[in-house]
Order: sequence, then C-alpha cells, then structure tokens
Amino acid sequence: MRFSGKRAIVTGAASGIGRATAQRLASEGAALVIADVNEAGLAETLASLDGDHRAVPFDASNVASCHALVADATSTGPLDVLCNIAGMLDWGPTASFEEARFNRLLQINLVGVFAMCRAAIPHLLPSRGNIVNMASTAALDGIAYSAAYTAAKHGVLGLTRSLAVEYAAQGVRVNAVCPGQVDTPMGNQAPPEGDVDWSIVMRSAPKLENGICQPEDIASMVAYLASTDAAKITGSAFTVDGGQLVG
Repeated sequence: MRFSGKRAIVTGAASGIGRATAQRLASEGAALVIADVNEAGLAETLASLDGDHRAVPFDASNVASCHALVADATSTGPLDVLCNIAGMLDWGPTASFEEARFNRLLQINLVGVFAMCRAAIPHLLPSRGNIVNMASTAALDGIAYSAAYTAAKHGVLGLTRSLAVEYAAQGVRVNAVCPGQVDTPMGNQAPPEGDVDWSIVMRSAPKLENGICQPEDIASMVAYLASTDAAKITGSAFTVDGGQLVG
C-alpha cells in the first residue's frame, strides 16, 4: 500500500472532500490525524476508518490551533503528509459583501493554510514529506459573486508555488488540487441573495456529462499527489472539474 508506515494530517475531515481523503489515505495504509471544527462530523469520520487514527478538534481560523494541531500530530512520530482541506464558502454580490466576511474567509481559506504549512514544514524536512493544498478552479479563473473566495484560492495557489520553489532542493514537495463543482455540503450551499445574473454564474458549469465531481474524485487526486507516484511533481495545480474550465 502506498502509505504504509506514513503519517498524515488531514484538515477539514468532518465531511466532503476532507472525509473522502481521510478514507482514501487510511485505505492505503496511512496513520492519520484528522482535524475539523465540527467535532460531531469528525467523530463520524473517525468511526468510518479502519486502523489506528486520531481525531483532533481544530479551528482553521485560529493560528494557535493550527500550530497546536501539528504539535499534537508530531508528538508520537514523524510527519510525512499534510493535506490542507479545511475551508469555507461565502459568496454574494461584491457591493454588499462586508469586509468582515471577506476577512473571515481569507483567515480560514488562506491564512490557515499558511499557518499549517509553516508549522508542518520543519517536521516534513526530515521525512522529505509533502503538502497537498486544496485550491479550486477559482484559483485559475474569475468566479462571479465570489471575490473573497477567488482571492483566497488564488492566494493558496501562489503560496503552493512559492513553497515548492523554496523547499524543492530539500526534498519537500508542495502541490495543489483545483476542484470544480463538487457534491458536498459546501458545494451545495444555497445561492447568494441579492441581484444575481445567473448567466455569468453558469459560465463556470461543468461541461462533461455527469460532470459534477464526487468527493472521492478529488480524494483520488490528493492521494496521487501525496504518494511516491508523484515523486517528480511539485509546484503544480491539478484540476478535477468535469471540464469546467475548458471553455
């Protein structure tokens, strides 16, 4: 199995892509520390995993919580993989989108990712481990009514590429996955209130038949990038989007 003897942190593991990633890595032999602010969902994920794993309550908006999670995960052994999947979606017309909402989204979706990377890198250097960050097709395109989310995901991709350059010579790989529309609680959020032009929203719809992704589709790409199968890949962004960005 690709992750036998490897330890991984998976944030956002209470549901959706994070849960599917935890299940995929565990099925391939990884020892996991899973984390989320949703403790009930986190317990459900832990119960679904075969093997010896731990669940740690975690708040991606709190830098101290990020550092505490890494300290906890590395207290009993080395760290090989960090999967930064925790995130949130908040969208709506920009003219009525308050700065407090913008700042909170960036704190969770970008600053939290930076804090996790910063805390984990000293532990990934000895193991020559790797990081997989969850970006989005919003990191590669403009998504209407999603100024904060798009800005944050562009930031995640920039962070990914910067870290990849900085640590490549020391054997630490850093990559990103860019999902399109995914059938998850976050992906199925109610549309924004206000004056919304659905013609520009639908411009970003998947083009493939049955193109809406399942969490397992994204987890498969995360597992690939985290494994030695991707040993020569760093600083890359892989789209799994059902053809959303093809035109």
